[in-house]
Amino acid sequence: MSTATATPEVADDRVRSRSLTTTLLGMPGVGALIGAIAVAIIFSTVAPKFRQIGNIDTILYQSSTLGIMAIFVAMLMIGGEFDLSTGVAVTASSLTAAHATWYLGLNVWVGVLLALVFSLAVGAFNGWLLHLTGLPSFLVTLGTYFVLTGINLAVTRLVTGGVSSKSISDMDGYSSAAAVFASPVVINLWFNDTSLSLNVSVFYWIVLTILLSWVLLRTRAGNWIFASGGDPAAARAVGVPVVRTKTLLFMGTGFAAWVVGMHNLFQYSTVQSGQGVGYEFIYIIAAVIGGCLLTGGYGSVVGAALGALIYAMTNLGITYAGWDVDWLKTFLGVMLIGAVLVNMWVKKRAEAL
Repeated sequence: MSTATATPEVADDRVRSRSLTTTLLGMPGVGALIGAIAVAIIFSTVAPKFRQIGNIDTILYQSSTLGIMAIFVAMLMIGGEFDLSTGVAVTASSLTAAHATWYLGLNVWVGVLLALVFSLAVGAFNGWLLHLTGLPSFLVTLGTYFVLTGINLAVTRLVTGGVSSKSISDMDGYSSAAAVFASPVVINLWFNDTSLSLNVSVFYWIVLTILLSWVLLRTRAGNWIFASGGDPAAARAVGVPVVRTKTLLFMGTGFAAWVVGMHNLFQYSTVQSGQGVGYEFIYIIAAVIGGCLLTGGYGSVVGAALGALIYAMTNLGITYAGWDVDWLKTFLGVMLIGAVLVNMWVKKRAEAL
């Protein structure tokens, strides 16, 4: 007489229902959203000026100039790499366009395109050198940081005799380029005859955030980025082009440096060669606050955009609250450490559920 042994059914993890808590914990940007709301509430309470409608454009403007770079830095960090040259790369791009236009007598748009080629080349060089040497991206881009810092100052002083570029505001093509990269957009609100004057950079920031989020979450390239940052060896084993993916991510930060650099150039028509130093850390802080892990393979583009918003609100809020601005960097350091700990805890909780 034979007996049949029932085989227990194994639930398919792909179709398993997920609770709201599990879903929220699986979203890296949730912490940044909560943080942004908390910062807004805190400064709205302690600083009446912070609540004024007219300050929204100021906050969003600062958020955009940081956020455009931060979302590309977040993509690179999810891919498992750092770029410490981003701050000075912005200035290098601006100076390339300004010097080429002024000293070669070119149309401004030609200078803009030369700056784009230069910025993408810097990103490609970082990716190529990373692959060639096998060194950590921290060291590779630290070297690029010092090279660009020296070039920005030395070349500018050599060709101008000073530390800033010549003004190109009276050259051919300036008006149309300024309209594209740094023009204000007035939005009339429906109450109290109030209007907002948002710089076009705010719209670039929003559009790029949506576009990069779609690439990261809905395309095969996004899967490659997560795989390259999570486990490069395993990713190569299943056919992911890790080297190409990371090189393109570095070129992405070069593209962002060009966008922000062109905005800075056409917002002020001249560039100081020492600008940008130290901003690379703010971009990384925004990405980490937004949910990116320093170990790679985990993070959010929307979260990085919110991280930039948190920085802008904090920067303005501390001033309006009358607090000592000398504590700003301390506050950022605390937020960075706190964000890292929270992100690690959220990731572990999400994996355990």
